[in-house]
Amino acid sequence: MAWDEWEQLKAQAAEKHSAKMQLNQLAPEPGGGGGNTQGDLQVSQKDLAAVGDAAYKLHQDFGRYSDHARIASMKAAGGLKTQGFAIGGALDHVAVHWVDQVQSLLDATAHISNHLDYTKGAHAKDEVYIAGTISPGYSPELAELTA
Repeated sequence: MAWDEWEQLKAQAAEKHSAKMQLNQLAPEPGGGGGNTQGDLQVSQKDLAAVGDAAYKLHQDFGRYSDHARIASMKAAGGLKTQGFAIGGALDHVAVHWVDQVQSLLDATAHISNHLDYTKGAHAKDEVYIAGTISPGYSPELAELTA
């Protein structure tokens, strides 16, 4: 494609789009927009706790079961190598790299569980601070003591 042809195609595309401008948006709600302006995504502490618990359980179980798989694979690899099978070396290679992959998953699940625990505590402190800020008799010194 020559440069002139490219410039011509760009100009044609610009002409097509310049005449038809369209904004993608939701239609306004009937009744003057007095409805929910927060959207519909909601997460409760119970939901977050369930995700954190599942991540913790996966971390515990996978750590234990993956070690069994690694040991069994290394034992099988050793047996295959001593009997002269080339696949024994390949299985040993996989078992060694399995450890790195397991650690990555364990780190990720621990991060999820720990982050959700931290977030839960941080939001609870924020709620106390906000409640103290908007209630009568609020004092910044008292808020610092409770934070």
